[in-house]
Amino acid sequence: MTATQPPVTVHRFAMCFSSTPRGARLARRLCAHRLDAWGVPYGSDAHDTVTLIASELCANAVRHGRVAGRDFHVLLTADPATGTVRIEVTDTRGDRLPHLPSAVSEDGDGGRGLLLVEALADRWGCSPRSTGGPGKTVWAECTAVGLT
Repeated sequence: MTATQPPVTVHRFAMCFSSTPRGARLARRLCAHRLDAWGVPYGSDAHDTVTLIASELCANAVRHGRVAGRDFHVLLTADPATGTVRIEVTDTRGDRLPHLPSAVSEDGDGGRGLLLVEALADRWGCSPRSTGGPGKTVWAECTAVGLT
């Protein structure tokens, strides 16, 4: 007789947000709430890391990927089997691809977001928008202990 394990559920949260600072803030808050519900509690290193990455990617979608009248999309997935959280932020502007700055602006006007993502994420990258139409998806993956 063999015992079978119940299948592990991969958690998924997806939503569109207005391409405004308010939309980016709401996306960050909802991602933070989902992480907590999935077993990555508020205040843990993993929660803070993923939330900061989500915040930076959403802010970039608003600042650099905004097209008037078009929303950005967030997909947050968590796989308890691998302990991996993936955040994908899709905007509708495919002509401005992300890149790491060679130098950070002295006036403090941006340039640090992707450096934070690079430092904190296990992996990150950019791909063309998969759902048709113009745009791109910027994604990042992190290890998160405690996923249930």
